[in-house]
Amino acid sequence: MGNDEAAMTTNVLENYQRVLAKAEERLRRRDDSSKILIQVGSATCENAAGAIEVWDEFRKHIAASGRTDIVLRKTACTGRCSCEPIVGVIMPGKIPVKYELVNREVVHKIFTSHVMNGQPVYEQMLDFEGDSIPRYDVLFCQGPRCKAFMGHGYIDYFKDKLLELGINGHQARILSASCFGLCSQRTDEQRHAFVMINPDRVIYRYDSKEDLNEIAREHIQNGKIVERLRVAKSTMSKQFFDLYGDVAFFNRQSRIALRNNGIIDPESLDEYLQYKGFEALATVLDGNDPQWVIQEISDSKLRGRGGGGYPTGLKWSAAAKQTETTRYLICNADEGDPGAFMDRSVLESDPFSVLEGMAVGGFAIGARRGFIYIRAEYPLAIKRLEQAIEQARNEGLLGANILGSDFSFDIEIRLGAGAFVCGEETALIHSIEGARGEPRIRPPFPAQSGLWGKPTIINNVETFANVPAIINYGAGWFSRIGTEKSGGTKVFALAGKVRHTGLVEVPMGTTLREIIFDIGGGVPDGKKLKAVQTGGPAGGLIPASMIDIPVDFDTLTQAGSIMGSGGMIVVDEDDCMVDVVKFYMTFSQDESCGKCTPCREGTKRMLEILERITRGEGTMEDIDRLERLAKLIKKASLCGLGRSCPNPVLSTLNHFRDEYIAHIVDKRCPAKKCVNLIHYEIDADKCVGCTACAKACPVQCISGQPRKTHVIDQTRCIRCGRCYSVCRFDAVKKK
Repeated sequence: MGNDEAAMTTNVLENYQRVLAKAEERLRRRDDSSKILIQVGSATCENAAGAIEVWDEFRKHIAASGRTDIVLRKTACTGRCSCEPIVGVIMPGKIPVKYELVNREVVHKIFTSHVMNGQPVYEQMLDFEGDSIPRYDVLFCQGPRCKAFMGHGYIDYFKDKLLELGINGHQARILSASCFGLCSQRTDEQRHAFVMINPDRVIYRYDSKEDLNEIAREHIQNGKIVERLRVAKSTMSKQFFDLYGDVAFFNRQSRIALRNNGIIDPESLDEYLQYKGFEALATVLDGNDPQWVIQEISDSKLRGRGGGGYPTGLKWSAAAKQTETTRYLICNADEGDPGAFMDRSVLESDPFSVLEGMAVGGFAIGARRGFIYIRAEYPLAIKRLEQAIEQARNEGLLGANILGSDFSFDIEIRLGAGAFVCGEETALIHSIEGARGEPRIRPPFPAQSGLWGKPTIINNVETFANVPAIINYGAGWFSRIGTEKSGGTKVFALAGKVRHTGLVEVPMGTTLREIIFDIGGGVPDGKKLKAVQTGGPAGGLIPASMIDIPVDFDTLTQAGSIMGSGGMIVVDEDDCMVDVVKFYMTFSQDESCGKCTPCREGTKRMLEILERITRGEGTMEDIDRLERLAKLIKKASLCGLGRSCPNPVLSTLNHFRDEYIAHIVDKRCPAKKCVNLIHYEIDADKCVGCTACAKACPVQCISGQPRKTHVIDQTRCIRCGRCYSVCRFDAVKKK
C-alpha cells in the first residue's frame, strides 16, 4: 500500500469515528438508560390502526404527570399485523413488556397502572398467559446448528435443574428461539450451542450439562454472570430478542434484513449508528478493495431477494468487469405483489440500512450514482428515505468523497406509477428513462447494458438491507445460517387463513410447517390447512401434504412454485382452488404490459376458460386447453411476468385437478365459493319464521308468514348469500 492509500485509509477510519462520536454524544445527552421508555409504532400499518392517536394520548399523560424520567420514542413496523398498534414499555432492569391493540382507553390503563405504579396490564399484553412477569427469560437458540449439536434434551435438563434449585416458571421462563446469528463464533467441528438470559442481555455458550448447571446456579439463582461462558461479541439481531424474545411469533424468527424494525427510531441516524450503522461502509472504504467486497458477497451465498434468486455476487462481478466506467446502481422498491409489504416495512423502519447497502454495492461495482425506484403509493417510506438521504449527506456518508475517501456516491429517488411489470429489471430501467415500462429481450443483460446503455445493477430492498450485516459479521456467518446454495434468511409476508399474520423472517431451509404453525399459530377456527401459495400472483399453490418441504429457491421451484419477493398466502378448506387461481390470473392479465403476444393473449384466454369453469359452463376439453396454454405462455413469454403467471394454474391442475373436474362434470363447487354453482335452501325443521332472511333479501325471492317455514324461489334467487348470513338458527343451507 502506497503512502497516499495509507493516508486515505487512516482518514476514513478517523472520519467514521468522528461521526460515531458525535452521534454517541447526542444520544448521551438524552440518556435514556435510567428512564422508563415507551415505544409506539409509527409505520403505515401502525398509523392506520390508530398509532398516531395512541402517541398523542401518551404525550398528554406524560405532560400531565410532570415526570422527567419517562421517555416517548417512535419505532417502526414490528411485522405483527394482527396486533397493531403495538406499544412497548421498558423499565430499567425489568423484562420488556409489549401491549397489543392499544387504543386511548388502553393507554390510560397502561400509563396509570404500569408506567406510574409498575403493575402491568396483563390482559392487554401481547400473547401473554399468566398474572406475573418472570424475573428472567431464558432463550435457547434452536437454529439448525445449535439444534443439531445439542438437541432438545438440554432444554429439558435445564428446566429440571431449575426445579431442583427451587426456581419455577414464575421466576424464570424457558423459551425456544430461532438462530441468534452466532455461527461465526465456532467452526463446524466445535459442538456448542447458545442461550440468552434477559433482562441482563447476556449470551452464553455451553457444550455440557455442567455448563448449564453453572448458568442455572450462578446466574438464575444467585444473579452472577458466568464470565467464562459469556459470549463477548453480540449478534446483530440481539436487540430484537431483547425486546421481543418472549413472544413465539418473534422468537422463532432470525432477523437480519429486519434487524432494526421495531427497535430504532427510523428517522434517527444517531440510533442507526448506535447499532453498527455505516460500519460496513467504513470497512470497505478502509480496505479499498472492491474485489474483496464482491468476493465476500459471493461467499455469503446471498441471492437476490426480489424473486429471481440470482447470486448477488455474480451479478456485481459482471458489472465490475465491464470496460465502460460509467455505471449505475438501482434499488428496486416497486413492490407490486398483492398482500406483500416487506420492502415498505424495511424502508419505513430502517431506511439507513438500504442506503448503506447501496453505497457498499456502488463501491464494489464502481458506480457513482444510485437510484431508488419506489412506488408512489408509499408516501411514508418516501418521506423517510428523503430524510435519511439528507442526514447521511450532512454527515458525509453520502455524496462526494465519502468519509474523506476518494469514493463518491449519491442516491436519487424515482417514483413509479404502480405498474406490476416494472418489477422486471428492463421494464424498470425503461421507466426511469421516461419511457413506457415494458421489458426488452435479454441479452444484453442490465449488468452489460442497462440504464442509458451503461452497466447497471438492480437489487431489491431486502437484498441491499442484508449487505451491511454480511460485511460486519462475515460471509461465513451469513452462509451458515441458510442452506448449501442459499445463504441467510428470507422475509415473508404471511397472510390469509392463519392466526398471526405479518412479516416473518426465517433462515433459508425453514419448513413451511414451522412458518405456518410455529410462528403463524396455524389455521384459525379449527379449519384444515389446504394449501400455501408462495411467490405472489406468479407463485404456485403447494398442497398441505407438502408443508414439510424446506423453503428456499430450489425446493419451491421443484414444488411448482417460486420464492418470489416473499408473499405467502395460507389457504384453508373453505377456499376454492379454481376461484383462487382465477383471482391471480385476473391480476396477471390486468398487469400484463401487452408487449408480447403469448402473455397478452394467453392470459386473456386462460382467464376466459377459468371464468367459464366457475360459472358451471366448462368442459373437460377446457382442462386440456388450460394446460397447453399455460405451458406455451411459460415457455414463450418475453419476461418473468408471463413466464411465471401460469404457475397457479399448473400447480393446481397437478395437485387439485379433482376440483376442476367437480366444477365441470358435477356442476358444483366443493368449497361452495363459486356463486353460479351453489344455491340456498331453507331447512323446514330449523326455520322458526323469524322473517330475517326475507327482510334481508334484495330481490324479495323469499316468501313465508311470520312463525311459519319460509321458502326460497330458486328461479329469482341471485345467490348473494344475505339470507345465509343473517339466519341465526342455521336454517339456511348452502348447497
